[in-house]
Amino acid sequence: MSEILDVDLLAFESGTEGQRRAVVDAVRRSLTTGFVYTSHDLSETLLDDAYGMLERFFSLPVEQKVKATVPGSHGQAGYTGLLVETAAISDTPDWKEMLNWGARVPSGHPLRTRFPHRYLGPHLPEEQVPGITKVLLEFYDRVLELQRRFLRIIALGIGCHETFFDQMITNGTTLTRAIHYPAMSLAPDQSHVWAAEHGDINLVTALPRATSRGLQVKTDDGWIDAVPPDDGVIINTGIMLEHVTNGVIGQGIHRVVADPGHPGDRYSVVQFCHPTPWTILAPVPTCITPDNPQRFAPIEAGDLLDQVLYDINLVEDARRVEGGDAD
Repeated sequence: MSEILDVDLLAFESGTEGQRRAVVDAVRRSLTTGFVYTSHDLSETLLDDAYGMLERFFSLPVEQKVKATVPGSHGQAGYTGLLVETAAISDTPDWKEMLNWGARVPSGHPLRTRFPHRYLGPHLPEEQVPGITKVLLEFYDRVLELQRRFLRIIALGIGCHETFFDQMITNGTTLTRAIHYPAMSLAPDQSHVWAAEHGDINLVTALPRATSRGLQVKTDDGWIDAVPPDDGVIINTGIMLEHVTNGVIGQGIHRVVADPGHPGDRYSVVQFCHPTPWTILAPVPTCITPDNPQRFAPIEAGDLLDQVLYDINLVEDARRVEGGDAD
């Protein structure tokens, strides 16, 4: 299948049993591409406020933006500059800069005690953009709730109880990433890859909005544009979900491309839904069959995250590709 379907999360939650089954079936079919569009009930005012503040931040001089850098975070908190993150299959750094913020876990919580480097706090540029912390933390909470609800559809689709993922993602290391892709000057017959072909690390990613087209999805029929309805959220699958489902639901492979038909900068805010770092990612029995024997050995979610962060050039003292940096 090479079509990304549009499903109705709200109908799944409030509809008849038949409507619920139809949504589950459509999600399973669409996720053969690794992508699906869904309705949502996120506040448009919240999205407007978040994008406005983030555009103000990325418009600041570099010497102001680097004040939001969090050393040792490996791209999981604070600011990351241009030409740093590099797709695992590429030797060319991505042409993008990022602001990252994540989970808040109370002091003394066992997760924070055991994994202090996973729970670094949001580190948002409040000094440079007053009010940004409140808005972006609310964005995080609202999108995480949307992801939790959508994972219930996926859980039913793989033969698990619909709450299967709930505890797994409670206090997980979910990460929100605002991305600025600088404008490119292109001739009419040219294109430019802002972010090379890759899959995400996590369970599912949510993209509520982007300021222009550019996201492309790899399918059996080649690259297709991901263009959701005006009121839709893009959901795509990651490496961790591929492990849990024994490859029944693969990771959504994608890239971001600038083209002459859509000139100018591009802004997007994506949220990567992660389990707790001590979660053991093991294929669920419902996804292991004689025709699909177990493909993945169990691995701790934090260990898999570390491996992929190294592969994509975000481990600060182990860069395999030298490019720009926040410094």
